[in-house]
Amino acid sequence: MEDQPEEQTEARAVEPVVLTTDRLVLRAPQESDVDAILAACQDEAIQHWTVVPVPYRREDAEYFVHDLAANGWRTGESRIWCVFERETGSMVGTQGLVGCPGRPGAAEVGWWATKEFRGRGYTVEAAREVARYGLTELGVRRLEWVAYVGNEGSRAVAEKVGFRVEGTLRSFAEQRGTFHDAWIGAMLPGDLATGPAADLTDLTG
Repeated sequence: MEDQPEEQTEARAVEPVVLTTDRLVLRAPQESDVDAILAACQDEAIQHWTVVPVPYRREDAEYFVHDLAANGWRTGESRIWCVFERETGSMVGTQGLVGCPGRPGAAEVGWWATKEFRGRGYTVEAAREVARYGLTELGVRRLEWVAYVGNEGSRAVAEKVGFRVEGTLRSFAEQRGTFHDAWIGAMLPGDLATGPAADLTDLTG
């Protein structure tokens, strides 16, 4: 988006982009992913730390694939990926990059990891690639991470990726009708660096 005015960075229709790392493939959700998404979102940790509906039903997974993710790519307002292990093709989590309305050039990341594949550094690896894509290829000026206070796993991932935790926002982040205190961190293009190799301690984000 180098040649686009800054105010257009949050809402320009794009074709879904595939991202790859040494161990992972990130691609837009599709119909064949519904069962895996449905199974993953039964996990109490994902339900506790994210905004997924509870109880999580098949129609919620279908909405995620066919409406939320598809419309986000179509409008350019958000980009959502399912993350797969290259060796096995198993889904290991999701990643999202969402524009911040009213704040030109700003975007927010989010993720969750499937219970069976935590502890392998996959979330760090995927989030690092999403951050690189946003800050370099999309020209995002400020990339934010927000998590409910207490989500130490997500915070550990964010810090390994290179986000600088900037503080705590009181009664800031909404979850199913309730507002929670939240940590906020950010990366700027100048913060982007390869950094140390991801270790094996990442949890749900």
